[in-house]
Amino acid sequence: MTLLSLEDREREYSPSSCIGGDYMPFLDAYAERSAAALEGHAVRRELPYGDQPTQRLDLFVPPGKPGAPLPPLLVFIHGGYWQELSKDDSFFGAPGALDAGFAYAAIDYTLAPRASIGAIAIECRNALRWLHAHGAELGIDPSRILVAGSSAGAHLAAMCCVRGWTEDHDLPAGVPAAGVLVSGVYELEPLIGTSIDGALSLTPRDAAVWSPMRLPLATFPQTVICWGEIETDEFERQSRTFADAVAAAGAPRPELFEVAARNHFDVILDLSERGTLLGDATLRLLEALRDRTP
Repeated sequence: MTLLSLEDREREYSPSSCIGGDYMPFLDAYAERSAAALEGHAVRRELPYGDQPTQRLDLFVPPGKPGAPLPPLLVFIHGGYWQELSKDDSFFGAPGALDAGFAYAAIDYTLAPRASIGAIAIECRNALRWLHAHGAELGIDPSRILVAGSSAGAHLAAMCCVRGWTEDHDLPAGVPAAGVLVSGVYELEPLIGTSIDGALSLTPRDAAVWSPMRLPLATFPQTVICWGEIETDEFERQSRTFADAVAAAGAPRPELFEVAARNHFDVILDLSERGTLLGDATLRLLEALRDRTP
């Protein structure tokens, strides 16, 4: 990896640097589409996966027919550099998933600086463990869970896909069964000392323990890894390097691609949108889980 100056890292890990600095219109789009999803679909809100008020998730399940198999579940983990946004901004992927016959969940977690990145990753794993344990009563297939995330959420989704990095909080075999990682950060060390690090207080040891790039990847599930065309070089490099590391470890080679005309903030809006590069890739993974022989 080429060593970058602090000034270069500040720019490269500031995704808004590619769009003129104003990312609020995209956050507004998250909120507007999420509100429309809530208005148009049945949802179970504020389901507790832990004791803390931040440890909640919301779940959309498509209408089922008596005797029909339970649907796979698409779980989304939001971004915001571990310190912004919430599940309430994260329902934009529900309509496309439901239209295709799949369930959808959005996870909340404790934001930095109240929680470290490692603690946040454990919360997300606990959410998946809870969904797996209660899957049948919730109306989802607990063995067919796909975890997706954007930006910091992609890091957290990747940490959910890594096995064994924390024995006390490991997940059942086969959970998650697949992943979709969008514009993620898989090596944390470049963030140390940047303005992003103000709420994170990362140390070199933290970067070593909490970077998916440095963890055992041999059991990583089938995954889509992508980024937007209008992103910094570092987001593309991190995605390509992580995909290569997963394949080199002997896990299934990720499906890797760049999404034309999309930036760091709007690429995730395609998550389950049929007819888009990302949406079609996500739905193919869910369809493969649905059609998989038990």
